Amino acid sequence: MYKSIIIGTGPAGLTAAIYLARANLKPLVIEGPQPGGQLTTTTDVENFPGFPEGIMGPELMDNMRKQAERFGAEFRMGWVNSVDMSSRPFKLQVEGIGELVSETLVISTGATAKYLGIPGEQDNVGRGVSTCATCDGFFFRGKEIIVIGGGDSALEEAGFLTRFASKVTLVHRRDELRGSKIMQDRVRANEKVEWALNRTPIEVLTNEMGVTGLKVRNNATGEEEVIPASGVFVAIGHHPNTGFLGGQIDTDENGYIIVKPGTSETNVPGVFACGDVQDTRYRQAITAAGSGCMAAIDCEKFIESLEHEAAAAAAAK
Repeated sequence: MYKSIIIGTGPAGLTAAIYLARANLKPLVIEGPQPGGQLTTTTDVENFPGFPEGIMGPELMDNMRKQAERFGAEFRMGWVNSVDMSSRPFKLQVEGIGELVSETLVISTGATAKYLGIPGEQDNVGRGVSTCATCDGFFFRGKEIIVIGGGDSALEEAGFLTRFASKVTLVHRRDELRGSKIMQDRVRANEKVEWALNRTPIEVLTNEMGVTGLKVRNNATGEEEVIPASGVFVAIGHHPNTGFLGGQIDTDENGYIIVKPGTSETNVPGVFACGDVQDTRYRQAITAAGSGCMAAIDCEKFIESLEHEAAAAAAAK
């Protein structure tokens, strides 16, 4: 029986682990197949406070893990197949471990960026291919960039990247964009943005120095074209990692966990959510870490209330 189990080891989960461990609650942290989360695929992290020269993503996550371990957090590798939240304590079925039981849960399983699945894409994530303009736009100052997508996220990233790039080409496989009209109008008015609509991405092109461009197919003519660029930003959305919850927690239409405003509380008492699994807007390491702190404090207060109730019940006897 654990007082608290944290599922996920990105900035949110590791921050929650640090706080809960310092509260002497000895949390168990379950690491999935990508310990450290998406940040482990990022090379230079320059926008996390406290590192004026920047820090490598894997190094930052490793430091946070060691900090949590120092205060008594336990880490185990496993894949959570299902969680029974019908009653407390909660029961988790974890592949590679078996059944685990806990009074509280902190869900920090994140959201996975969607990729195209074309050659040259995965091999160059962090080396010219990115899914986060806010994180990586600075590295492409004065260079030509491609943004792939047709929704509001793609339009927003294209507009943001014009602050750094000499030119941003927006590639979309249809001849019409899905984004809102106000976003389309805003980006179309930007002189740095060029358009490559009705084109299907085929391959990310590279050389020994990094990304050199994107090969696309013109859907109208069938001909292949090459769009030169030093960076390719894939902006076709994210999907939250909530499938294992089996619909036991309230989520929005896209599967993101809904929390009570200003807290990390879900609709299930004793279950808390933090990081990108409940964040549809910011998706930054620092905001994830902040929400992990919130989840730990909310969780600690919940455990205290259980202990007070148990003490009162015992006194009444």
